[in-house]
Amino acid sequence: MNVEHFAGLLDADFFTGVPDSQLKALCNFLMNRYGVDPAHHIIAANEGNAAALAAGYHLATGKTPVVYLQNSGLGNLVNPVASLLHQKVYGIPCLFIVGWRGEPGVHDEPQHIFQGEITLKLLEDLEIPAFVIDKTTTEEQVSARLEEYRALFAQGKQAAFVVRKGGLKYTGKVVYGNAHPMTREEAIRYILQASGGDPVVSTTGKASREVYELRESRGQGHGHDFLTVGSMGHSSSIALGLALQKKAQRVWCLDGDGAALMHLGAMAVIGTSKPANLIHIILNNEAHESVGGMPTAAGALDLPAIAQACGYESAVSVDGSEALERALAAAKTGNRLALIEVKCALGAREDLGRPTTTPAENKAAFMSALGGRK
Repeated sequence: MNVEHFAGLLDADFFTGVPDSQLKALCNFLMNRYGVDPAHHIIAANEGNAAALAAGYHLATGKTPVVYLQNSGLGNLVNPVASLLHQKVYGIPCLFIVGWRGEPGVHDEPQHIFQGEITLKLLEDLEIPAFVIDKTTTEEQVSARLEEYRALFAQGKQAAFVVRKGGLKYTGKVVYGNAHPMTREEAIRYILQASGGDPVVSTTGKASREVYELRESRGQGHGHDFLTVGSMGHSSSIALGLALQKKAQRVWCLDGDGAALMHLGAMAVIGTSKPANLIHIILNNEAHESVGGMPTAAGALDLPAIAQACGYESAVSVDGSEALERALAAAKTGNRLALIEVKCALGAREDLGRPTTTPAENKAAFMSALGGRK
């Protein structure tokens, strides 16, 4: 279905959410129409944040907002839906547009499989009626469903469109980019060289795929790396839990800007815990690159200042390979909690592959190398 026609049927003037590759057509359309405009379109830190923004919009205008997300973000959405939006609480209407990853019967990555299986059931449990949009869906079908939904919105209820792959189409193009010279893969190459045999926890998305391929290209095993293929925003907390229990080992966390922003409060917990053996690296390309390239708020933030305010004992930002090498050497010998923000270019190799091992195999190899139980 043409996304411009779809948006016209929605007749909405406020959108917020977290980008999704399944909703790339909608995301690109919104960027072309609004860009990042606080009055009409906000790219949220996480899905719960988006739901709360939507609630504020409704309170101010009386209108129904639209929240877009990948189904993996439904977990972040549950609390504000159940304890804020629901008719038994404040009764705030909202239309959700959900990209359906891991749909049963459709091949997808392991982190999406269970989430895909429970997507429609989870929406049902939240009392959110859902209509599935696929390549055959017509404007008449969407229009008819919207008529039903508008009656629900008038009662302070919510509803959803769940979008299968290819369900929405858009011919418009958006070019995303920044001026930083060093690619993320190049940065990771320097980081893995510095980390040696230390355990590494890497964030979801292309960063973990690049870690895996760099190890392959060097003929190394994968036992030193925990590849967080899902659970966006939680790699730094995994690394913290690891560092606190393995104090004799230096632990490296490779985070992303979108992931770090999604659960920024983790930095406060890390900073107050002060593990001297943790090096937290945020690979900041100012974008949600793995799901299309829409910008994050990180391009306008001073992440080292945030880290220092949270209690990190060392926090620097680097933009280029020489500065990165110096920062890595200092962090490695510093024996104190450190953060390194690495400014990265947007983009990845066209032939970037995916791990050929399963998450369970990754866990077993990592724990074995770490000396923990499998």
